[in-house]
Amino acid sequence: MAQYRWTVEDAAAMLPAQAPGRLRAATIFERGTLSLELYAPQGRDEQTPHTQDELYVVVSGHGEFVNGAERHPFQAGDVLFVPAGVEHRFENFSADFQTWVIFYGPQGGEQADGEGELTGRD
Repeated sequence: MAQYRWTVEDAAAMLPAQAPGRLRAATIFERGTLSLELYAPQGRDEQTPHTQDELYVVVSGHGEFVNGAERHPFQAGDVLFVPAGVEHRFENFSADFQTWVIFYGPQGGEQADGEGELTGRD
């Protein structure tokens, strides 16, 4: 039977050891264009822009998130969106920082029908 539930603890056990030039991430689930990872950098976040849109759901910790030309504080419980191809990184983050990463959609990102404003569902 396929697994459709994951815990942070199980995902954290899959994280590789920190090594120079290696991102500390573990892919937990993939289906079609959807990919779920746990990301837990230590010291520096050295990721580069991605070819898909992505969401971060911060599990623990706090710090600053650089998203293109903008900088935002973040903390556990926050959700952060990054369009495909945009340079981004986490800075000044606490030692306990962990985030779910959700990649989705076509290479190059989805076509936006707005500027990413909040919308309600009817």
